[in-house]
Parts: sequence; C-alpha cells; structure tokens
Amino acid sequence: MAERNSPTSSKRIAPAPAAVGGDGARSWWETRWMVAIAILAAMVPLLYPPVPPLVDLLGHMGRYRVELNHSPWLDQYYSFHWALIGNLGVDLLVMALAPLVGLEPAVKLIVLAIPALTVAGFLWVAREVHGKIPPAAYLAVPFAYGHPFLFGFVNFALSMAFAFLAFGLWLRLSRLGRIGLRQWLFVPISVIVYFTHAYGWGVLGLLCFSAEAVRLHDRGEPWFRAGFQAALNASVLALPVVTMLVWREGSAGKTTDWFNWKSKWLWLEMALRDRWESWDEVSVGVAVAALFMAVVFRPLTFSRNLAFSALVLAAGFVILPRIVFGSAYADMRLVPYLFAVALLAIRFRGPISPRLGGAIAVAALLFCVARLGGNAYSMALAANDQSVKLEALDQLPAGARVLTMVNLNCGRVWALSRNGHIGAMVVVRREGFSNDQWIMEGLNLLGLKYTSPGYFAGDPSETVRPYRCPDRLHLTIDEALANFPRGEFDYLWLVDVPAFDTRLTAGLEPVWRQPGSILYRLHQ
Repeated sequence: MAERNSPTSSKRIAPAPAAVGGDGARSWWETRWMVAIAILAAMVPLLYPPVPPLVDLLGHMGRYRVELNHSPWLDQYYSFHWALIGNLGVDLLVMALAPLVGLEPAVKLIVLAIPALTVAGFLWVAREVHGKIPPAAYLAVPFAYGHPFLFGFVNFALSMAFAFLAFGLWLRLSRLGRIGLRQWLFVPISVIVYFTHAYGWGVLGLLCFSAEAVRLHDRGEPWFRAGFQAALNASVLALPVVTMLVWREGSAGKTTDWFNWKSKWLWLEMALRDRWESWDEVSVGVAVAALFMAVVFRPLTFSRNLAFSALVLAAGFVILPRIVFGSAYADMRLVPYLFAVALLAIRFRGPISPRLGGAIAVAALLFCVARLGGNAYSMALAANDQSVKLEALDQLPAGARVLTMVNLNCGRVWALSRNGHIGAMVVVRREGFSNDQWIMEGLNLLGLKYTSPGYFAGDPSETVRPYRCPDRLHLTIDEALANFPRGEFDYLWLVDVPAFDTRLTAGLEPVWRQPGSILYRLHQ
C-alpha cells in the first residue's frame, strides 16, 4: 500500500507487518472467516426472543401497525401521515417487508440485522484505517449492544450502522485516491443515512470530516488549512440540511438541558447498560483499561486518524444537550460509538510476535463472548417474561381500548424496564387502543384521534410510580387508579405495578391473572 494514499499513514509510525498464520500472510484474527464469525455472533442475543425485548421497540411496533393497517378500529383511534423527516429507517423497511412475512417477523429480521451491520461497519473501518484488522478491534464488538440500542432507539441504531458502513467506504475511496467518485457517491449516501435517522447523518459528517483532515495533514497541509479543506470536502454530505430545516420548522420540540455533567458521567457508566449493574460497569471498565494500556504499554499506540475521530466525537458528546428538538437522551446515544471508535484506533507501533497479537485477540474475543452471552441471557429472561404477560391479549376482543399501567421504580434502577411499552402490543395484535404511544409533532408521524381520555390517552400515562415517590411527569399508582376515566376504556391492564390501595379496583372484573400482571374488564 503506498503510504501517500493511506488516510492513516504517518512517517512517524511504521505499519505493523502481518504475523504468520491465517490465510496466506494474515494472522487468524484478520481472516475473513473470523470477521464473518464476529458479524454473525452479533445476532446471537436476538435469535431466541420472538419479539426483540428492547424497551421502546414495542411502542414503535404499535406505530408500525397503524402504518400498515386500515381497520375500522385503528382508524377511530389514530391517524398517520407520511412526511419526509429524518427518522424513517425501520418504518420504511417494515412497510416493504411486513406485507411479505408479517409485522412481527419483519421487525425481528430488521432489528436482528442492526447489530450485525454495526459490527461489519466497525471492522471495515478498522481494516481501512490500519490496513488490517488489529486484534484489539474486537473489543468494539459488544458496543453494538450499547445502552441506546437496548433502549430500543432502532431508527437511530440503524442509522449508526449505516454511518459506520458509509465511513468505511469513505476511507476506502480516500485510500485508493478515488476522491471524485467519493464526492459523487456520498451525496445520495448522505440522503439515505439522513432519512434513516438524522443523528447517524450528523455522526457520519463528523467522522468523514475528521478522517479527511488527517488525510490532508498527512499530505503536508497545515492543520488549519487541512481542517478548512476537509470541511469543504465533507460538505457533499450537506444536502439533507434543506430537508432538515423544513422538517424542524414544524417541530415544537425543545432543545434543552445543556452541560449536565452529572448525567454525562452517568451515560459513560451506562454505555453497556443492560440488566446487571456490576457486570455492565466492569465491562465498561475493561474498555477503559484497554485504552489505558494503549497509552502506557510501549508496543501499542493509536491510529491518528481514528484517535482524532474519537476526539471529535468526544467534543460532540460534551457539547450536545440531553434533549434535542424534544428528543431525549441525545448525548447518551453517542457514548457507545465513542468507545467503539477509540477502541478501533488501538494499533501496534511496529512488528510484533504472533504470540502477543494472538494473546490480545483471544482476550478481546473472550470479552465479546462474555458480553454477547450476557446480552443473550438477559434477552431470554425478558422474552420469557413478556411471553407470559402477553397471554393477556388472548382475552381481548379486536379493537379493545386498554389502559396499561407499568411500574416505574423510584431512584436509580439499573435494569432496563423491558415492559415499559408492552401495552402497545394491544395495537399490534388486537388493533386496539393503547395509552402508551408518543404523539410528538416533528418526531414521528403518528396522530391521535381518540383524545377523550385526556392525560391517559398517551405516553407517559402508561408508567406509574410507587405511592412514596411522585414526580411532576408521572402519577403514583393510587393517583392513576383513582383518576383514570373508566368510561373511556374497556380494560385495565396492570403490569409489574407497585403495591396499591385495593379499594381502587373494587368492582372491577379480573379476567386474567399471572405473576406480575392482571387484566380487569371495566363495566360500563
């Protein structure tokens, strides 16, 4: 590879030669079969659950059902109007795939592909930057199951997968000197990533800018001039700005909560948040330790290309507020990918022994197996719990109006609330009404027709607090039971709720009961 064509080359760092083993001159961790195994392994945690138990995903599935179906019941409760907004990725794929296989299988196939595509993007970026896949690159694989993905931000996660795949292509075309082709290709690519989710488009712009700045600096440009020219070259990604301005003009969402350092520190701790606090935090600690080793262990260093990209993303994380245009957790979403880019940057300074490279590769892959195995077990537990609770839907007639209440614990609770939007499965499977849908102008395309329940018509009325910890946004369980409009609903479904005053359900008819869940029929 000619050094002048490499976006990561530097006269100060000699590329490490391939160790003996694998296919030809490749070491075993660099081979295509090893990469394929890593990509396929990323799908394992989602193979067992019939419905991926990601927190917000069930709520999104309710919206997908409205998109797909025109029924006499759904048409009474909801409206849906397509528009060109930067938040359509999974919605569009569902529209294409669900008529062929059904809604729930389509969602599973699409969500199953997101971690695999993300890992493929990670490893492609590593291959283009380093000229090979360094053994430490596999430490980035578990971050495909980061906090935002497990929270169910599926359009966002899909856009990030596309962003890393596109970034790999940007690096490859830059390395090959195909700058003109790169400029033409990335106009439509930017549009695709943007309409999947605007966040991924923004991250792609930062990654391409940072890589381009390093490439131009390596060709002898001063940093200021390289940065200015890199911004011009990356401007081929700017076409979606026009659509974004039109989209956000009609959005009432606020941008707020800047520089909340307490939350930002918490997001770093929660980069791999799933179910077990100690395990998830230790796992983040492993990633931090690997980065520290790359600083102090003489044979290791960082690619200047990806190190600069990580610094740019870190600056973005610091600057981003918690809420952007009404969309929460904006800064949190960046954290797992920031860790991934930093880990992908780790490389060797020079030639190494196959034994050292193999030891690092084995350690990185053991970390992958442990994390993905833990994710798989956590998903299985959640799926089994949800399967039992979803049996309640068999008691419902089509079109039923169901008020769901799900517990929201006090204080800091680490385990993700997998059942927070389980009520949306009423929409998915019974074409009924659920009180958990987000109706947010400019953020999704769902409209609410059935407004007579007032506060109890949509999110966040589905989540209730224990009686001892009310807040400004959520009612306590007793307040909700005492005040919901019984005449506007056919059923009340309590899921994992805290203790409540049983006098508030006196006269209601229990029609189904399982541990942690009870379904009442409301007498009109």
